[in-house]
Amino acid sequence: MAVYRAEHRYAQMSARKIRPYADLVRQRTADEALEILSCYPSRGARLIEKVIRSAVANAVDRRAMNVEHLVIALITVDGGPIAKRFRPKARGSSSIYLKRLSHITVELE
Repeated sequence: MAVYRAEHRYAQMSARKIRPYADLVRQRTADEALEILSCYPSRGARLIEKVIRSAVANAVDRRAMNVEHLVIALITVDGGPIAKRFRPKARGSSSIYLKRLSHITVELE
């Protein structure tokens, strides 16, 4: 069985916000997953939807048989690098806030 994969690296959203949507579509067909994700208004759902569409396009490009029967075999959302930024606070001080990035990986088979 052939495996078709797609990645979105350095997505500008924390992995913690994206993971619940990955859990929703794990072990489902690609069409069913896209249909489920289209019902959610979250940006995390859009990011996963784009990666799934990219994996399906990779399968079509590599001339996969039965594209409509592709199942999400693996979907992971891992934390990426963290950019540290400073925000001014009262009385001349500052505080750090973290801009977290994530890596999304989808494998279809």
